[in-house]
Amino acid sequence: MSTITTRDGTEIFYKDWGQGQALVFHHGWPLSADDWDAQLMFFLDQGYRVIAHDRRGHGRSTQTAVGNDMDTYVADVVDLTDALDLHDAVHIGHSTGGGEVARYVAQAKPGRVAKAVLVSAVAPLMVKTDSNPGGTPKAVFDEVRRQTATDRAQFFIDFTLPFYGYNREGVEVKEGVRRNWWRQGMMGGVKAQYDCIAAFSETDFTEDLKRIRVPTLVMHGEDDQVVPFADAGALSAKLIPGAVLKSYPGFPHGMPTTHAERINADLLAFIKG
Repeated sequence: MSTITTRDGTEIFYKDWGQGQALVFHHGWPLSADDWDAQLMFFLDQGYRVIAHDRRGHGRSTQTAVGNDMDTYVADVVDLTDALDLHDAVHIGHSTGGGEVARYVAQAKPGRVAKAVLVSAVAPLMVKTDSNPGGTPKAVFDEVRRQTATDRAQFFIDFTLPFYGYNREGVEVKEGVRRNWWRQGMMGGVKAQYDCIAAFSETDFTEDLKRIRVPTLVMHGEDDQVVPFADAGALSAKLIPGAVLKSYPGFPHGMPTTHAERINADLLAFIKG
């Protein structure tokens, strides 16, 4: 397995395949680099170098008890991109990974990033506050924490239904997709996944979004039951200077999997454009 060791001794697993311009994929909670399989295979075939890592505490990376916060996640990305000496890379983040991309790109050294893509991203802020009245009440995330800590295996399999929109009438449910999500989730460390709930729901990315200065595409499903479109993708696109917004009627949170053909085509057009 390919790994790097971060500044605090954490081992981060990563995939690095192909040649050409580097596309770096950042996964959502509580998954792993495997969640990008449909994109890695597609873009590898298109002649790109594709890179995806398991966030600390997730997948095959160290099951950390500390450092499970957005600033440390981004520091790990800096260590990875420095180790691989990446320049003019396109960073693509889904859900929690979208927040990670926003903060990394806002702080990246000149020349490191060519473009950014936020897919169903948690930015700018998920939790409801006085300044974010459209957010999700903290009690919802407290319940996610409780079930993750006490009944993780059952909660994770149940969570796949709204994640992929499989609870909508007439939608074809793919059990293999659900089991693959569960497999990835159960590979990670419960403490890290528990801590990550605060990282993805309570981190405010507003200032990060305002600081992004590379071409950015915001992609979001309008039937996202996990990160609602109106208070996420729609707002992020307004905050990022010059951002392009693509919204998808009826698409769920997990649209890179359920609608991979459409998402891949739109990603390719943006990257090549």
